[in-house]
Amino acid sequence: MKRINALTIAGTDPSGGAGIQADLKTFSALGAYGCSVITALVAQNTRGVQSVYRIEPDFVAAQLDSVFSDVPNRYH
Repeated sequence: MKRINALTIAGTDPSGGAGIQADLKTFSALGAYGCSVITALVAQNTRGVQSVYRIEPDFVAAQLDSVFSDVPNRYH
């Protein structure tokens, strides 16, 4: 069986209920190999978002280059 690779491009959620953390948990539950590119560091909880630190576009692009240069490009 061919492994499915999945890519999420999103912000973080330290509580794990949204963002990169939730996406990676979902990928794993579905049997996919999850990769991630982080666009924002977010301080949030179940009560809301307290603060957002946006990642510079050049660094987002560098993360994408890192993933695409190493993990087979079989994203669905």
